Formats: sequence, structure tokens, C-alpha cells
Amino acid sequence: MQTAALHSAAGFFALHLLAWLVSERRGVVAWRTVISGMALTFGLGVLLLKVPPVSDLFLNLNGLVTIIETATREGTSFVFGYLGGGPLPFEEKQPGASFVFAFRVLPLVLVISALSSLLFYWRILPAIVRAFSFLLTRSMGIGGAVGLSSAANVFVGMVEAPLFVRPYIRNMTRSELFVMMTCGMATIAGTVMVLYASVLGRVIPDVLGHLLIASIISTPAAIAVALLMVPMAPGDGPPTEGDLVPSQEARSAMDAITKGTVDGVSLLVNIIAMLVVLVALVALANQVLALLPPMAGAPVTMQRLLGYVMAPLVWVMGIPWGEAPAAGALMGTKTVLNEFIAYVDLANLPMNALSNRSELMMTYALCGFANFGSLGIMIGGLATMAPGRRGDIVSLGAKTLVSGTLATLITGSVVGILY
Repeated sequence: MQTAALHSAAGFFALHLLAWLVSERRGVVAWRTVISGMALTFGLGVLLLKVPPVSDLFLNLNGLVTIIETATREGTSFVFGYLGGGPLPFEEKQPGASFVFAFRVLPLVLVISALSSLLFYWRILPAIVRAFSFLLTRSMGIGGAVGLSSAANVFVGMVEAPLFVRPYIRNMTRSELFVMMTCGMATIAGTVMVLYASVLGRVIPDVLGHLLIASIISTPAAIAVALLMVPMAPGDGPPTEGDLVPSQEARSAMDAITKGTVDGVSLLVNIIAMLVVLVALVALANQVLALLPPMAGAPVTMQRLLGYVMAPLVWVMGIPWGEAPAAGALMGTKTVLNEFIAYVDLANLPMNALSNRSELMMTYALCGFANFGSLGIMIGGLATMAPGRRGDIVSLGAKTLVSGTLATLITGSVVGILY
């Protein structure tokens, strides 16, 4: 095994150790379940990335991005004209000047949201969710309710996934609640995967497949980390069982498309608003930091400070120390702002800032919702679903930032071992 792979292998165990060190009850950890989760995390990594028939299937999904982008452009150019990708009525003097992000890229969310709703109506996604849930419950011994919500997080968001087991949330143990919340923070929704893939496509080959694989691998990693940090208490009783409960039942395929589109509009508006505000706040913070004396001959920026803070963690994951500040800045941006802005920064990094291996590792490490904005959304959503558990949800909230980040870093270390 090469030195870089050994570095990531050591990081794989070190990150689990870190989760145990911040545990609420280090003496009652269910080690069999945790070790099963670690084995499943690495096993899925090998299967999905290194077994040719399976890896080819996932990595070739990138062609799907092109198909969906082309189809979406037909819709945006019809509605928005040249702003949405239609023919220009004038000569473009500066290449790319006519590319408007809000009209060309973000409408992908609407199409994916409608497609997801349609696939749920046709019972295709529920079947996949149940199959993955079966794997998690049988291999790790977790309850059916937690298994279903964890599996659903691969395809839907951190608030939508718990809706499928909403009636069971009030009876979950504190540990199970934390597992469900951590899985939400350690994955991204299928509705934004194609969006992120369109941003990263020119930097990471076959990136859509990698994003989907990242969420799949991160699920058992998140369960293992959550059970290390908040283990089952001795008197908790048996795991909470449950079955998938659709949040809303469409009456027809057209009804499913309509509901999915309406949900997509809400998500689209939220993304646009958050991007405007967060980018503006970063620019404002950098203007304030510019008043400080330069560090190492360069201005002090929020990105540089975050890079220094997160550099040790990404180094533990397996990123070479020389690249750790740049990688750490991405991780810090993802935590303080969101993963979308971090992915945009990754796509725009200077040449040779990160090696190809490090870029791929960071693609996996950034693939999660663990940030302060998402924390507020998750707490608000879960507290509405289970008002009686509001106290537990709020008290566990800050911990999920740590557990979700550790889970995606563990996934990044798996990639570092295999590449």
C-alpha cells in the first residue's frame, strides 16, 4: 500500500477515535454495531468504486447530467430566451458573458424535483429506499424506522427523509434520533446532486456518480459515528421499528409532477436567496478582515482563516499537508456557509492547488449538509414533526454538525485509501 493510502487508512480509524473521544457515554458503546458500520462503509467503497460492473454503472451516470441539462435548457430557453440558453440576439464579445447562473443552472432543481416526485409515485424510489434500508438494518442491527429514514436521506433532503417515518419519531430513543439527524447532515439530497454535478463536471470526471456514491457510503459512516457519540443508553429498550410512510400521496403521474415542481420552486427560491445573502456576507467579512495586517504577504480573508482551522482535520483524512490549507478552506466554507458555495470554490481553485486525488477526496468530504444554515432548517422541521421531542432535537443539534462532518471526512478517507 502506498504512503498516501496508509495515511488515509490511519485517518479512517483516527476519525472514528475522535468521535469516540467526544462521546456522551464512552463505556456503553455498542462496538459490534460500530464495527459493522465501519466494515460496511469500507465495503461499499470497494464495491462502488473498484468492482468494475458496479463502479461503471454508477460512474457512467454522468451522461445523465448531460441529458437532463439539455432537456432543462429546452425549457429555460423557451421561457427565458437567451438568458436561459437560447440563441443570442447579439454578438457575444466576451465568452461566457451571457451565462446567467440563476437562469441556466439553478432551474435543474425544478426538473429533478419533479422527476423525484414522479419516481416516488411510480414506487421506484421507495423500492430502492427499502432495499438499502434492509441492508442497513440487517448488517448493523438498527431499527426499521431509523434504517428507512437513513436510506431515504440518500435521495431526499434532511427534512423530507424523516417525513417517511414521521409517526415513529416520537418513540425513538435519543440515540436513534441522533442517528437520523446525523444521516441528514452527512448526505445531500438527490434534488441538488445534478446541480452540483453541473458545477463540478469540468473538474471531476464522472462526478454525478461520485456524488451518489458519496451519499451511499456516508450513510453507514454516519450511523457508526452517531452511535459512537451518542450510544444507546442501558434502559433504552429494543430498536424502534417502522415502515415507510409517504409524506403525500399523488393521485396521478401529473399530480406527482405538479407537486414535485411546486416543492422545487420553494427549494429554488431558498437556494437563490441563501446564495445572495451568504456570498454577500463573505464579501462583507473579507472587507472587514482586509483592515488587518497582511499574513505571509497576502490579505487576511475568511477563506484563509477557515483553511487554517480545518487544515488539521483534512490532513487527518489523508490530504497532504502542503494542500491542507486550500482543502481546509473548502471544508470551512462548507461548514460556515454551505456545500454548494464550497463546490463552486472547488471548481474555481487555481491550477495545481490540489492534486487530482485530493480534489476527488474533497468532492466526497464536502458531500453533506452539515452547516449552520442546514442546522436551523433541520431543527425547525423535526421540531414541527415531533413537538414532544423538541428538547432532544435542540440539544442534539450542535452535535450533528460534528458528527455529520466526521462522517463525510471518513468517506473522504475511504476514497483516499482506494485511490
